[in-house]
Amino acid sequence: MSVSITEDIKTVSDLKTKTGDVFRQLHRTGRPIIVTVNGKPDAVLINVEVFEKKLKALNLGALIAEAETDVKERRTRPAREFLREIKRSTKA
Repeated sequence: MSVSITEDIKTVSDLKTKTGDVFRQLHRTGRPIIVTVNGKPDAVLINVEVFEKKLKALNLGALIAEAETDVKERRTRPAREFLREIKRSTKA
């Protein structure tokens, strides 16, 4: 995700006085807006669709990390065994 230092950094005052402009830019560019307070980065505004994609990727990464740990610690079983168990449980 890229950021334009000249366009995407706004002060909290800009956010207060030009809210509509800031949100139009956010939606038009798809890039996050970094909001500063007293010259220091304080918050990031991000388009909700971009946020949802990032959140899904983060959640998937957590699931993969958990699965990798299971494999390393040998907490696995053959796929055929698992599928037979699923098949039996749906018949009951």
